[in-house]
Amino acid sequence: MFKAVYNQASDMPISIIIFSIMLTCLGLISLFSISMHQFGDLAITTFTKQLLFLIPAIVGFLTILFIPKYIIHKYIYAAYCLMLILILVPYLFDTIAGTHRWINFGLPVGVQPSEFAKWIVVVALARYLSDHNLQMKRFTTILIPIFIALVPAIIILQQPDLGTAIILLTPILPMLYWVGARPFHLFILVAPVLSIATAFHTISFSVWAILMGSALYLTQPRLFFGVLFYFGNIFLGLLSPFLWNSLRPYQQKRILTLFNPELDPLGAAYQTIQSKVAIGSGGFFGKGLGSGTQTHLKFLPVQESDFIVSVIGEEFGFITISIMLIIFSLFILKIVKLAFLAKERFPGLVLIGIGTIFMAHVFVNTAMSTGMIPVKGLPLPFISAGGSFSVSYTHLRAHETSLHLVCRLLLE
Repeated sequence: MFKAVYNQASDMPISIIIFSIMLTCLGLISLFSISMHQFGDLAITTFTKQLLFLIPAIVGFLTILFIPKYIIHKYIYAAYCLMLILILVPYLFDTIAGTHRWINFGLPVGVQPSEFAKWIVVVALARYLSDHNLQMKRFTTILIPIFIALVPAIIILQQPDLGTAIILLTPILPMLYWVGARPFHLFILVAPVLSIATAFHTISFSVWAILMGSALYLTQPRLFFGVLFYFGNIFLGLLSPFLWNSLRPYQQKRILTLFNPELDPLGAAYQTIQSKVAIGSGGFFGKGLGSGTQTHLKFLPVQESDFIVSVIGEEFGFITISIMLIIFSLFILKIVKLAFLAKERFPGLVLIGIGTIFMAHVFVNTAMSTGMIPVKGLPLPFISAGGSFSVSYTHLRAHETSLHLVCRLLLE
């Protein structure tokens, strides 16, 4: 057994493991600082909880090393169906923090199935795309991958969890591009999003309409389809006010305060304002471990998860944040490089999908901490602990599972 473990470990991409260990250590140091003034039952703090759940993460790592790639490929559709059932199970329990996101076992530990849905959807997409590679030039073929990701995304959106729902959809375009889908088909998928996003500004919408018409002229699709596509997107843009009204009030406030925080400085904009104050006060080298006033005086909300970048910025400074982002960049670039070098299409697609999810998490978490995008409850991989005991466990296990899957696919 030990010889098998050694042989598997010797073939691992060592840089991937090193980067994840470095990020995990940074997260533990930050959580240790946050926990300095936490006193709970039996001295269980955020830091000790994270240390505790490193144990099942390591056990999971060693276990998944022995799962052959063909088993993952063979049973992923069954895992996908099970995942759909699991993300519906939280509706059978009482709400936690006003949402149906967690499965409550009556213990201090709960499970958030939507976190594991991210990598299960990626592997399911990879199997379908690798099995139907020769058919990717047809537009009808790419509708199935959209359906695979859209079904769990819609369920999760109703929990409600807009951030996770969006993350589930992010791997679609990179994976379709990687497998050789036509660029015009990808343009068709992106166009409705841009039509809605630009509809709130007359000049932007006009420029987009011109660009869309130019793209249709250059690609020269069938006349009926081109006319239907163009005016369908224009009509969709005109419907944007109705889509805006469909958002929940707190979601509308988050978007409005992104452009003008003074609209609600003690409400929707409070988190962003305090986060920017914390990062700015840290300067280049930071205030030092345990010396962050925004952190330890509790001005900074959800500091263990959503805004842990602000803790790092305040106590360790801009240089540490820069190093962290460089490590994340090298980590993701290494995954992409390994996907390019993969001998088979299935593992290459899985690597691209998981790399995309990591990149989306890093971008969203750091961007919302600096006020670049509205606040969304997405953790920073390997670093965040989550906002509660149950979330801490689930986020850590989900990120570690993604890493284990990457390593497993690279061993064959």
